[in-house]
Amino acid sequence: MPKFFIKTYGCQMNERDSEQVAHSLLVRGYERATNESEADVVLLNTCSVRDMAEQKALGKMGMLGQIAKRRPETVFGFLGCMAQARGDSLFAAVPHLDLVVGTQKFHRVADYVEELLEKKRARRMDDPRFSICDTDAEAGSAETIRDHELKQRQATAFVSIMQGCNMHCTFCIVPRTRGPERSRSIDEIVREVRDLVAQGVKEVTLLGQIVNLYGRHEFAAVAGVGDPSHKKSPFVQLLEAVHAIDGLKRLRFTSPHPIGFRDDLLRALSDLPKLAEHVHLPLQSGSDRILKAMHRPYTAEKYRSLVKRIRETRDEIAITTDVIVGFPGENDNDYQQTRDLVEEIQFDNAFVFRYSTRQETPAATMPQIDERVKEERNQDLLEVVDASAQRINARLIGRALEVLCEGPSRTNKARSMGRTRTNKIVVFEGEPHHAGQLFDVHIAEATGFSLYGTPVMQPSSPVFA
Repeated sequence: MPKFFIKTYGCQMNERDSEQVAHSLLVRGYERATNESEADVVLLNTCSVRDMAEQKALGKMGMLGQIAKRRPETVFGFLGCMAQARGDSLFAAVPHLDLVVGTQKFHRVADYVEELLEKKRARRMDDPRFSICDTDAEAGSAETIRDHELKQRQATAFVSIMQGCNMHCTFCIVPRTRGPERSRSIDEIVREVRDLVAQGVKEVTLLGQIVNLYGRHEFAAVAGVGDPSHKKSPFVQLLEAVHAIDGLKRLRFTSPHPIGFRDDLLRALSDLPKLAEHVHLPLQSGSDRILKAMHRPYTAEKYRSLVKRIRETRDEIAITTDVIVGFPGENDNDYQQTRDLVEEIQFDNAFVFRYSTRQETPAATMPQIDERVKEERNQDLLEVVDASAQRINARLIGRALEVLCEGPSRTNKARSMGRTRTNKIVVFEGEPHHAGQLFDVHIAEATGFSLYGTPVMQPSSPVFA
């Protein structure tokens, strides 16, 4: 049977989409290739949020032209956000490209691949009508990202609960590449999670572009038990339903929006013990003027207040964030306000991005900041974030923390790695059979990025970090 190779650029949602495509090929008898040179089908699933990811994907596909010359029967395809945004214009940019599939058609990829392989084997390769592009919208596409290909002893899994976004931040291309918000049913999601747990998964992360706005167009809020005035949003209803699944040890969600963090979700953080003590809460800017230009409907003070309320829900809850520097019109004072707020809040970690122009977004037509200034602000803010992360992690030295082992360390296969409930990476001496297990690890060293320690094999009182 043919072999396929998929390389993914971008976020966890892109990774989840690639897994769905892989599943659809594997169930038809295709085999995974370890690299693109031995594959009959090479697919690049591409992010469009930043220009760098697009350029990497285009550069990679360009290099694959050498394989196309040696093996013209090989099928090459772009999937995902960049494919959605650029459509059939990609064929002109990459002559050996055969397939372009957008974000609502991942479930069609296997059919298109089979069609292309059949035509190539029939040596109809120079037909200009040969290529396939499908970026059309399709009703019900959000329900098609539901199948998994689990590895042996896989401890964690991502579950897509919705697709699309209606927020229209001025810097973001996602509403165009992912379409409007569409949510799956609670029953379908619960069925998927229950099946994952039955296969040994201990931790599930619920995925959505604005995950805490799940179901707001499809499902109604319901009255809280004992107090009808306390309404539960569809997202909190989903959290409670997944939380009730026997055998699930940890539950996470990403990425939320500050405006979706209402009282019911804060109560859920307090009341649902399986919800991990970690919230990723995008800030983007600490300047009200820039937040308004970004079309982010909150102020720095509201964000600061929300962080305080989140920290009141759990002891030692970790908060991470996203920040954009160099947004059009950002002056020194705007950046200083961002820097001051990041310093004040003391995030456990942060993804800091230089603003990247995205075509057909409002910010692309605004006056742009010099790239040198962007880089200076980027490096300066990274130093603030790194110092904060190192201070927080240093406090954990000497403690025993609950860790879910995920497998070998990426940088040292002789060691194992896992994550604490607050999503901190822990590297430790471990055996392959530890994968999928929960146990305490005594922390001996810490950096801003990782913790290092030794497993505590005897039971101990749970200390979460």
